[in-house]
Parts: sequence; structure tokens; C-alpha cells
Amino acid sequence: MKYISIISLVLITACATQGQNKKDKSSGSYTINKTDAEWKSELSDLEYYILREKGTERPGTGKYDDHDEIGLYVCAACGNPLFNSDTKFDAHCGWPSYFQYATDSSVVELQDNSHGMRRTEIQCARCGGHLGHVFNDGPPPTGLRYCINSVSLDFIKEE
Repeated sequence: MKYISIISLVLITACATQGQNKKDKSSGSYTINKTDAEWKSELSDLEYYILREKGTERPGTGKYDDHDEIGLYVCAACGNPLFNSDTKFDAHCGWPSYFQYATDSSVVELQDNSHGMRRTEIQCARCGGHLGHVFNDGPPPTGLRYCINSVSLDFIKEE
């Protein structure tokens, strides 16, 4: 029961601060702003590469790709609630996929024209960490597929 209370508290807090964690597009700032040195001291090399340098883990290698426990996926850098387990589905793409984010304070969507492609990048709305991309080939009810790097996530199990 302790974990359910933690998840509820995290979601209530996220909803209560709705809008406060959104990226300020005019200034490019987030609620959590740290220097590169601070991020490097707090994150593993792989976490830094993906979350701060917009890298990508190899498909099929992430710990949450084939993960089916019930709970909440949060940002590995700051703990921001990102995705509920009941929105996770197997997209057979090699990365964990979700059809909806947890709260309006979960993610920020930004246009990404890197690598000769036009995509929508997903970042954590609290710290700006790179999570992955969203595509229009997901299941109902949203039709979206949030394709996320496992390294960008931590998991809080519901018990």
C-alpha cells in the first residue's frame, strides 16, 4: 500500500503544478536547470548521452522494452511522472511504447529535424531530458506511439 500512496502523491503533485513544469519556449528554461557538470556528476555516461545529448539506445536493449509490471514510469533524471503502465503497449519497435503520457506536466513536444527526418521529440517537461519521439501509428484511443528510451526512465512499482 505504501507504493500506491507514493504514486498517488506523485500524480497529485504533478497535477497540482500543471503548467508550472511546461517549457518556457521564449527563454528555453525548465523548472530544473543544471549545468552540464552537474548533470554529468549525477547521471551515468549512458544516461547523460541519452537524456542530455539526445542520444538513442539500441533497439531491443532497454530494460523496459519487455517490462509488464504495474506502476508508474518517471524521468530517470528528475523523477517527473511520465507514463502509467496501463498506457504501455508492445509496438514491436525495440523501445518501450506508450499511447498517452501521465499528466499535462509530463512531457514537452518539440519539432526535431535531425538525421534528415521530420519528427516530434519528447522531452521531460520538468528537466528537459530527452526521452524519445512520438509517432502517429499507435493504438486507440489516441493513435499515438510515444517511443521512449528505457535509459530515460525509472519505474515505481505499484503494490
